[in-house]
Amino acid sequence: MAASDPDLIGPDETAFRLELTPAQLKVTWSALKSFFDDLGHDEHDVRDVVGEVLAKLPGEREIRAIDLDRERRRRL
Repeated sequence: MAASDPDLIGPDETAFRLELTPAQLKVTWSALKSFFDDLGHDEHDVRDVVGEVLAKLPGEREIRAIDLDRERRRRL
């Protein structure tokens, strides 16, 4: 695609919005954090992007407070 393509998403534009339940948020955060922690120093470009995504999510304290069992019981 040409850089002037009007359907192209710009580097600072929002590409997607996602609504998550608390349980889904906890699993997503945990997966991203594990991925981030496993990235090597030579993968700094990916590490930077994953870090930016994690920075948009609630902090570790808030995420750890989410009780997956309670969320599961709520759905039943």
